[in-house]
Amino acid sequence: AEYFDVEPLDQGTDIRREIVFGLEKLDFDVEVSHHEVAAGQHEVDFKYADALKTADAVITFKEAVKAFVNNLGFKATFMPKPFLGINGSGMHCNQSLFKDGKNIFYDPDTETQISQEALYFIGGLLEHAPALSSILSPTVNSYKRLVPGYEAPCYIAYGFKNRSTLLRIPASRGLGTRIECRSADPSCNPYLAFAVLLEAGLYGMDNKIDPGEPTEENLFAYSEDEIIEKGISSLPTSLWEAYHSLEEDEVIKNALGEKVFNQFYTIKRAEWDAYRIQVFDYERDEYLNV
Repeated sequence: AEYFDVEPLDQGTDIRREIVFGLEKLDFDVEVSHHEVAAGQHEVDFKYADALKTADAVITFKEAVKAFVNNLGFKATFMPKPFLGINGSGMHCNQSLFKDGKNIFYDPDTETQISQEALYFIGGLLEHAPALSSILSPTVNSYKRLVPGYEAPCYIAYGFKNRSTLLRIPASRGLGTRIECRSADPSCNPYLAFAVLLEAGLYGMDNKIDPGEPTEENLFAYSEDEIIEKGISSLPTSLWEAYHSLEEDEVIKNALGEKVFNQFYTIKRAEWDAYRIQVFDYERDEYLNV
């Protein structure tokens, strides 16, 4: 089926229903479930909570979904880009900050109803986006997803109704005012991901980093040269670029702590080295007879 299709085209409805019922037995508050854009791709959203509780929930969610689907004779994967030519799977992270029961990202007196604190938070996320990529998109496969044309972000910018930018501000206001980071994928470690997202955003607030004007154009409609002319940078295009960006970003390294950073960096270097020596069918098909 396709995005938001229903029965009979969407033959995954029964599977999603079993997933939702199973999650509810585990005390998940499931808000939405529907078919996504790609064949065999589904979205299930559960209600927000604080960062640590949500990280715990992500781990439980993934293992539970795999078990539910396996019992039905199918396989669930959280691989970012399992198939060529169709959309990959993201794990959009929505962030809000609350103080004394109020969402400080909401300001009813501004034109957009977005507070200055939220804009500074966005500024921090944008400034540290290359290093964040190593944590949010932590596998070689992650970067097969972050390419133009498949609704995954490639460019370091923010907007309101724009799904071609790294950050999006959904329409909900009041308690629902939030910032959506669209580059994260479900292969990430949620504890590390949420920690570095919070650190980058809070750094932006502490240092009053101006994110500039929002981008509402479809950036996928422009060439790379045109993107550069607009002054918009791109996310890393490989795990190699991402972990070197992390190596150079003291704010994100400090968020991880020395021990975690060293272990993560060592693992990612080894992963890239193991990947880059592989020879794939594409290469044999392309070059064997040249």
